[in-house]
Amino acid sequence: MFKFKQFAEKYKVYIAVGLLILAVSIISLAGQKSSEPVELPVAADNDNRAVIVINYHKIDNIFHSLAVSTGDFEKQMQWLKSHGYNSITPDQLYDFVADGAELPNHPVLITFDDGYADNYKNAYPIMKKYGFVGTVFVVTSYLEKYPNYMTWAQAKEMHDNGFSIESHTVTHKSMTEASDSQIMDELTKSRETIKEKLGEDADFFAYPTGTYNLHIARLAREAGYKAAFTIKYDTVNRNSNVYALERVPIFHTENTNKDFLERLQYLPIINKDGWVKK
Repeated sequence: MFKFKQFAEKYKVYIAVGLLILAVSIISLAGQKSSEPVELPVAADNDNRAVIVINYHKIDNIFHSLAVSTGDFEKQMQWLKSHGYNSITPDQLYDFVADGAELPNHPVLITFDDGYADNYKNAYPIMKKYGFVGTVFVVTSYLEKYPNYMTWAQAKEMHDNGFSIESHTVTHKSMTEASDSQIMDELTKSRETIKEKLGEDADFFAYPTGTYNLHIARLAREAGYKAAFTIKYDTVNRNSNVYALERVPIFHTENTNKDFLERLQYLPIINKDGWVKK
């Protein structure tokens, strides 16, 4: 029998984080502009598959909340490999959510936000070692402008070796603090730059700071994006909104690898016990 008291005590930190994220989401939605709703995909009644989308920022041996050490990152990739996980692309995830397409066993989408140089120098070789590909959402004006961000040559090498290079806007401006014209500039110009530099459209987008609303989601669709990613903590399934896809953020903590395992293993408990995605 499921014992809620023990469950709540064991996972009280994650419950608190979840409630905080929920509160932020409610505040954001309360202030959204009137717009046409973004259509949701229709889930098959018997399709209970779910995909974990991991969200990293920096992979570096510095003391920073966004920086997972190279040693911890390698242990996490090794754990995924030893437990049979197979990395997928954003296109595969989109086809699954929108059309119920087939996926490999234990699919995982590994994403990085911002486009830091350590994604290329540290994460990329480790992922190649374990046969994984990933997705980097880049702030296009930062590449080659700041030394702690990737160059376009590095991004192209990753792209040519199976990684997806997608948009995280031009300047990392929070969408909820921008006008419609500013939002469209950030969405379209970043997409144009990626097309110019890599010769391929950026079809996917990650909201800077994770802030968004349905009006912004509609603008992302108008700008040509197939889907967009949030930092809402959950798995992606057939009920997910393709313009508000969930992820599992991984940060530097007192025990990063323990928290990594708990965050990934906590999700099936939520889904098993009937917590419904809204």
